[in-house]
Amino acid sequence: MSTAIVVGAGIGGVTAAVALQRCGWQVTVLERAPELGEVGAGISVWPSAVAVLEELGVKGVEKASVPSQPAGMRKPDGRWVVSAAQLGVEIPVMIHRAQLHDLITAEFGPAVTVRTGYDVRTVEQDADGVTVNGELRAELLVAADGIRSVVRGALYPQYAGPRYSGFTAYRGIADVDLDDGGGETWGSGRVFGFARLIDGRFYWYGTANQPAGAKSEPTVFESWHDPIPRLIAGSEKILQNDIYDLTLPLVPFVRGRVVLLGDAAHAMTPNLGRGACSAIEDAGALARHLGSAGELAAALTAYDAERRRATTKLVRLSRNLGRIAQTENRVVRTVRDGLFAVGGKLVSLRARK
Repeated sequence: MSTAIVVGAGIGGVTAAVALQRCGWQVTVLERAPELGEVGAGISVWPSAVAVLEELGVKGVEKASVPSQPAGMRKPDGRWVVSAAQLGVEIPVMIHRAQLHDLITAEFGPAVTVRTGYDVRTVEQDADGVTVNGELRAELLVAADGIRSVVRGALYPQYAGPRYSGFTAYRGIADVDLDDGGGETWGSGRVFGFARLIDGRFYWYGTANQPAGAKSEPTVFESWHDPIPRLIAGSEKILQNDIYDLTLPLVPFVRGRVVLLGDAAHAMTPNLGRGACSAIEDAGALARHLGSAGELAAALTAYDAERRRATTKLVRLSRNLGRIAQTENRVVRTVRDGLFAVGGKLVSLRARK
């Protein structure tokens, strides 16, 4: 049986473990944290990622339907700019990160071994395999150890790595009773979004321009339209994290027998809501190529060619959307909102025809 080591047990890492298991591999998952699990708030799982999870046998992440209440983009005073229905956008499944993580790890079988509290310090490879910390060896190593990946740093020490986006993010889960379809509100240098999770609670997030490392509270949103103040007040815990993505061009996702996956390969800003989905799709693509290619080298080359091209576009698009959303220039904001409004009307008219 072929053997693999997966470094990192976040969404991407555990999905990769399930995918490799289904390909007949024996997998060891190495996690630095003392126990397996996910922290954070909500996560959007788009239809393409839902399809991968279903193919891997993960149960409970069903396709979402269009919200019964209006959703879309608003101004801070509550006026609508454009609705999701007008734009004809896909609707993702909204789920808590910890719940999604549990659904994926529930598919771990006897072929998957998990070691927590394990720090990866060194990675060495030769023609036959990869060795971690001089003691663990496998035929393949999948680095899913996040935006500040130790493995990526060892492979590409000259790479610039993470780049600060210019804004911080607040996130929370509110157990409140709302009759609202959610969406995003764009202001001057600030964005607030919320959506109902599949368990009935509401996930919300806010972003604000500020220097890296500054600690702050989401008080800048207290004067914004209802139900934004209620969502913030109804949250027991609020997380704050500065937002980084990876410098372009991205490094190759494969070097020898080592594969980069998820944020280790292509961390992006959250503006498209595609970060975790891309990690899930990475895992699905890796398993697909391993199952169809005759040789390991050919499979990994095909994985890199497919996923680096696709995720480079997402990193760039998400970064550009973030710049537009976070702009403080009044003229640019007016043009931005006007273009969204007109675009929504054009799409709606085309759909009627």
